[in-house]
Amino acid sequence: MEFRVLRYFLAVAREENITVAANVLHVTQPTLSRQIHDLEDELGHPLFVRKSHRVELTAEGLLLKKRAEEIITMVQKTKAEFTSRSETVGGDVYIGGGETQGIRSIAEVITDLRREFDGVRFHLHSGNAEDVLDRLDKGLLDFGIVIDPVNIEKYDSLVLPDKDRWGVVMRSDSPLAQKSSIKKEDVRGLPLIVSRQVAAPAQSGNTFACWFGSDFERLHIAATYNLIYNAAILAETGAGYVLTLDRLVDTTGTRALVFRPLEPALEAGLNLVWKKQQVFSPAAELFLERLREFLGQRQAAEEPL
Repeated sequence: MEFRVLRYFLAVAREENITVAANVLHVTQPTLSRQIHDLEDELGHPLFVRKSHRVELTAEGLLLKKRAEEIITMVQKTKAEFTSRSETVGGDVYIGGGETQGIRSIAEVITDLRREFDGVRFHLHSGNAEDVLDRLDKGLLDFGIVIDPVNIEKYDSLVLPDKDRWGVVMRSDSPLAQKSSIKKEDVRGLPLIVSRQVAAPAQSGNTFACWFGSDFERLHIAATYNLIYNAAILAETGAGYVLTLDRLVDTTGTRALVFRPLEPALEAGLNLVWKKQQVFSPAAELFLERLREFLGQRQAAEEPL
């Protein structure tokens, strides 16, 4: 299976038309059709359903599309890493993470590095812990920022100093909005919109399972999410109450949403993780070195004299 053929396959999948894809790739339509047929013969499965004016991916085609995108991203990342070794200081750093205000520490380090070395480029990927760790395992990311609760035993890690506060986002006309904080009995029986990480008991461990106690297994989960934007829209339309971190949803201005913290308070810690025995590009290694320096300086500044 050649890298070039994977690019051809992805072009056909994107355009949903072999003739259009051939024009984009600057190859003839018969050449492209033959390459796709040869790829299907090699894999032993049809990748497209041919229709009169378009093609659609089969189940096997969808699987190959996912794998091909990962392969191409990995090849591009590898090329960039080798290119960066010929530069004085430059290259690409790939960081994935969940939505959190805790990324501000990372942002400060990125800003300082960019001021000093404009050849260093950063690529951010937003996703939940499951998505971020999967991409990290596949080598598509250098670092992941994960929000507790999540098992990070198989990774090297740095504890980030920032913590996020958990609470509930709801419509401002909800009866619960009159409260200054939310207790577990307040949400008993209410439709909750929670992250998939929270919804899985095995991942909840010593945080949510402990906070809710015996009520955890009886929570009325109406919907789950991996990123907060769409979940907030569900809350705005009255579909439920969003269990989320503070300062991620806009509750200012004319938007009819409010945030109320959990009581007793529940905070989420943050960790920067990377694969054990990871061989970093010079740019990624420089980023980690500067982040360690930044965290050390911050800790020293916060220690009492």
